[in-house]
Amino acid sequence: MHDPILTLRPTMSETRLLLTLDDDECLRAILPGPTQAHPLAAHTLLEGLALWFQRPLSVVSCVADEDSTSALGLSDGFGFGKRTLHYEVRVLDPRRRGRRLAVAGGFRELRQLGLRGVR
Repeated sequence: MHDPILTLRPTMSETRLLLTLDDDECLRAILPGPTQAHPLAAHTLLEGLALWFQRPLSVVSCVADEDSTSALGLSDGFGFGKRTLHYEVRVLDPRRRGRRLAVAGGFRELRQLGLRGVR
């Protein structure tokens, strides 16, 4: 069994989350944007999910602008993702990787981006 993969796509207005384990979707969520959340909210959420599944999360943060990911506190100023005992974040710019995706902003796109981000 693989580690759970959490794909998140923060924008200024919302943050979409998709958690998959193997081929199963375990969680879908649309949360407020990063500027509306507590500074430790993303870290606490990721740590809690890792504890729930009792193994580390592979996190793929899909951002078109650096402000959204850095507002969540999941990357440094250079675009490198944060790594802790409970999770490892990879920052992925969907505009730079492969072909364009058909569904913009949907959960299908998050699933595809999550698979790209962990390979």
